[in-house]
Amino acid sequence: MTNPLTEQFSAPLTFNWTLSYRCNFTCSHCYSREEQCDELSTAELKLIVDRLAEHQVPFINFGGGEPLIREDIFVLSDYARQQGLNVSMNSNGWLLDRTAAERIKASGFRSVGISIDSAEARLHDDFRNRPGSFERAVNALDELSAVGVRSTMSAVISRINYQHFHELLDLAREHKVSQVYLHNFKCSGRGFKNRQELDLSPQEWKDFYLEALQVKEETKDLLISFDDPVIASLPGYAEKSLVKGSSCGKLSLHLRPNGDITPCGFIPLVVGNILHDDFEEIWYNSPVLNKMRNKEAKGKCQGCGAYEDCLGGCTARAFATTGDLSEPDPHCWK
Repeated sequence: MTNPLTEQFSAPLTFNWTLSYRCNFTCSHCYSREEQCDELSTAELKLIVDRLAEHQVPFINFGGGEPLIREDIFVLSDYARQQGLNVSMNSNGWLLDRTAAERIKASGFRSVGISIDSAEARLHDDFRNRPGSFERAVNALDELSAVGVRSTMSAVISRINYQHFHELLDLAREHKVSQVYLHNFKCSGRGFKNRQELDLSPQEWKDFYLEALQVKEETKDLLISFDDPVIASLPGYAEKSLVKGSSCGKLSLHLRPNGDITPCGFIPLVVGNILHDDFEEIWYNSPVLNKMRNKEAKGKCQGCGAYEDCLGGCTARAFATTGDLSEPDPHCWK
């Protein structure tokens, strides 16, 4: 899927697709809770699937908002599967009962991620601003297991859980989860407003990753994953990824509910519309995407020996806090 003339993929590997910004939660860190956007019809959504299949995009991941709020998600998933795409979803779990789990299986989802941010029900419920959400999320994992759908668990690392992520791993084992994603705090949307209360200091991020990477190395019964490019600046970090720095705009793109394309859900810069614009023109020639793919070292990144590995860390976090895609990641401890 690479183009030798541009030395980049000929299309993203994944489109993270927000079908709706509507949600039944008001989470403290949410990037999208205060976003508003027109939604497309089922027929228009199928046209988007056709476009993605035409350009050989292999993966779609539905997020939100809460993707299960749209009933036609099952029709859309089934249609995408028929077009040869692999479909997954991230959900808060509230609407995922046995009936929903059976429909998820029937419509061809490869996996479903459930968001759980603390193994302590009270802390999770407070973080998600929804009493009973922990119980519903755990039940969703059990329902997925019961019908044979692969489940993953997502936790946004913040001040409420960074010292207790071991308990999250134990919870995953208890409910037959195959993979746990320990996501970095993005500082976008409500996450920016609540940053002082929830985010860690750079030194705390470094200490967390050193411990978590050691746990990952020692853990054989559970896959532990991270999505933070700033980790690459740690001495001795040897894991290889397909691209250096942030993957958004290189391996993945984001679709808003109206078909607008942004580099990722956390960077609200529209680079085109999947239904109305030429996709190859966007993918190869978008000034925003090309700036993200060719970042220039600024500030303390200039002259830093780790820059060629982390490329300034998380582009979304830099943009959220400075308004500049090339500024250093505020989580960087160097």
